[in-house]
Amino acid sequence: MCHFDKKSPIPNWAIERETFSSITRTSQELSIVYPQEKIPGGVLFEKDWRAFRLESTVDMYSVGIIASLSKPLAEAGISIFNISTYETNYILVEEKNLAKAKKILSAFCNIK
Repeated sequence: MCHFDKKSPIPNWAIERETFSSITRTSQELSIVYPQEKIPGGVLFEKDWRAFRLESTVDMYSVGIIASLSKPLAEAGISIFNISTYETNYILVEEKNLAKAKKILSAFCNIK
């Protein structure tokens, strides 16, 4: 997860189409989620987070999907970062919690 000043342009390296990424701009910052091995030197980022793609047939208007998944992770002491798109949900966890999170999440949904 990279952090940039709110006025920063989106870097060219972040626009690659063949890898998972998420670009979010707010009035306070530019945040980019991108594979850490592809982030160039000098960029401020949090490292060692891994993403799970949640496979589900639930539509985007369903209520409580992320809450139902995040609760057992929170109870296990696992912090998450969630990214939702129109069709898919992604949950990111710290690499040190990867195996534990996978076991917990696989009880609720198919994960990739």
